[in-house]
Amino acid sequence: MRFTPQDEQFRAEVREWLKANLTGEFAGLRGAGGPGREHERHDERLAWNRHLAAAGWTCLGWPAEHGGRGASLIQQVIFYEEYARADAPARVSIVGEELLGPTLLAFGTPDQQQRFLPPIRAVQELWCQGYSEPGAGSDLASVATRAALTQRPGEVGGQWVINGQKIWTSLAHLADWCFVLARTEAGSRRGGGLSYLLVPMDQPGITVRPIRQMTGTAEFNEVFFDDARTAAANVVGAPGDGWRIAKATLAIERGAAMLGQQVGFRRDFEDLAEAARRSGASRDPLIRDRLARAWIGLRLIREYALDTLGNHDPARASVLKVLWSRWHRDLGELAMDIVGPGSPDLDRWQRLFLFSRAETIYGGSDEIQHEIIATRALGLPRS
Repeated sequence: MRFTPQDEQFRAEVREWLKANLTGEFAGLRGAGGPGREHERHDERLAWNRHLAAAGWTCLGWPAEHGGRGASLIQQVIFYEEYARADAPARVSIVGEELLGPTLLAFGTPDQQQRFLPPIRAVQELWCQGYSEPGAGSDLASVATRAALTQRPGEVGGQWVINGQKIWTSLAHLADWCFVLARTEAGSRRGGGLSYLLVPMDQPGITVRPIRQMTGTAEFNEVFFDDARTAAANVVGAPGDGWRIAKATLAIERGAAMLGQQVGFRRDFEDLAEAARRSGASRDPLIRDRLARAWIGLRLIREYALDTLGNHDPARASVLKVLWSRWHRDLGELAMDIVGPGSPDLDRWQRLFLFSRAETIYGGSDEIQHEIIATRALGLPRS
């Protein structure tokens, strides 16, 4: 990837702003949060995220008329990489900013864009994603949560009444809103008859139960809908067209932010390699070989991510998901062999080992990714 002088000027602007602002009340937030650690200093990270928004550093790729900077994909990559290099805290508004916002820009009505985009950009409303269910995880088309359009006497427009259960809903206990994939056509199957609904979380019909993980944290949740309601106008696209829109959101999920994630992966690798040198584990030829393979894998992931940047081919996105999730899982296993018991940094590497195993499952399990690669890229028959 080659950067223009304008890109490098943008990089310098990002770097200088982060250097000047990760100070004072925000100085202690470096490295806080992220997968498996979303419980860390949430309120302070929320304040930081709003500080970013006030300075115009949220929603970079959004058009200027919707409060964004209209930044190019290359500039978005630069921001994510510099943000990670500065060890800035994990943002709390990712689901709204990176997933729902672009979906509404592509498919939302002008009224929906006017209502929902400004508070997302300002980090005044937080979102969660209501996709997975106990019987519909990676096989998302099996969604059973149902919604029916009802209208009370004298009511204008009516409301969707929602019943069902979602699971593994990240940060639902902190969210103000949830975008929910629900079956709105009775008797429909698979991707037909689904709708993409925007649902307020603060209402009597919604119960959120945290799921305690092996790491001891609880960033995932079960969410129960018992006659939960949302306005009839809060359907994105046409009723019954939710499957197409949900897939578009999933494609957005594997966009430019992936390159910033690689900077964090590289930090994990370099710190583990240094731990191997300190402990003498690097003198073991097998450990040395695994470290070399990890370094090669990291380079491969970056190059593939750059090559697929802006390409919404589901098969390419699936290849990238398999590459990075397996790489990080394998690094966690290598960490356990290098650090061993008794290390003062054991908590960090234990968390990596435990939580990275979930990465091969959430966002679509390896098995589902292989199915997509086989059928859509290689043209093989479905299993």
